[in-house]
Amino acid sequence: MAKYTITVEPVGREIECDEDQSILDACLRSGVWLPHSCTHGTCATCKCDLLDGKVDHGDASSFALMDFEREEKLLTCSARPRSDVTIEADIDVDEDLEVFPVEDYTGTVAVLEDIAADTKRLVVELDRDLGFNAGQYMKFVVPGRDGESACDRTYSMANPPTEGRMLEFHIRRVPGGRGTDGWVFKDLAVGDLVALSGPYGRFVLKCGDDRHAIMVGGGTGLAPMKSMVRHALENEEYDGEITVYAGARSREWLYDVAWFREMAEEYEQLTYRPCLSEETAEQVAASGDDPDAYAYGMVTDVIAADHQRLTGCAGYLCGPPLMVDAALKTLMSRRLFPRDIYREDFFNEGDKAGGGLNSPLIKR
Repeated sequence: MAKYTITVEPVGREIECDEDQSILDACLRSGVWLPHSCTHGTCATCKCDLLDGKVDHGDASSFALMDFEREEKLLTCSARPRSDVTIEADIDVDEDLEVFPVEDYTGTVAVLEDIAADTKRLVVELDRDLGFNAGQYMKFVVPGRDGESACDRTYSMANPPTEGRMLEFHIRRVPGGRGTDGWVFKDLAVGDLVALSGPYGRFVLKCGDDRHAIMVGGGTGLAPMKSMVRHALENEEYDGEITVYAGARSREWLYDVAWFREMAEEYEQLTYRPCLSEETAEQVAASGDDPDAYAYGMVTDVIAADHQRLTGCAGYLCGPPLMVDAALKTLMSRRLFPRDIYREDFFNEGDKAGGGLNSPLIKR
């Protein structure tokens, strides 16, 4: 297999990259941090300048990397070298953020359980400890079958960095999805071995901060928030208040409600606001549940009603792109600047054709 040299400017680092390896993967495994988010050619976070050399752009979405850009730019998560390559990337590494090189791991499925409608909790025991920052994610190898080759899927960790051997993931079913309908929700079982790599991502808790953190999780976008909350409170890594908004259509789509409520009772720093967009207080009361334990309406409406101004706060947004975009607009309408908002969009393979792209203004 051919190997090529990747030169990363403006730092001048040279790394070795296999011809079937993405430039991003080679860099992260060598301890060279490059901006990235989705890692499958959809979001354009990893777009950078191609100064010299030839690459195969792979499965880069035509929305994330336009055809006319491909002579001068590339997506490092999709591009594979066909010669020695020189790139120029926007390397803006937080000096307070520890960088953990990506490594390969073998894990054993320890827990696989239903926790909400079309949602499972997956706990994997690794073959050795993993170092990571609260909020990062792992990449799983989905086994090939029925003539299809293996593929990758990414899931955020819900456990804190102090639990680097037992990793917790929250996985929502995607109809027809290779990783969910075709694997996790089909025949993955306790005791199975899984191949995974990581850690990936820059959507992480800013440890030691004392700003009021507004965390908004839609669906399984709650997973990295749980990791952050546990690290912040249990490990005393965050000094400011934390308000978690969990958005769902109805109670059947919410999960870990009791856990968050218990944490909010134990830690004065934490406020938990589960929001129901399609279930009313009357329906909740009729079921015997406490209607005052929930907020009602779109999560963005609840945030807007709760806060007249968010100046001086920090925003953490994670979930489906439409929800993240809506929450972004709400936070900005309450005077929270883009530099103080961090986001992670949960894309799926269908987004490559749909062209759902992140805003270039927001850190992630």
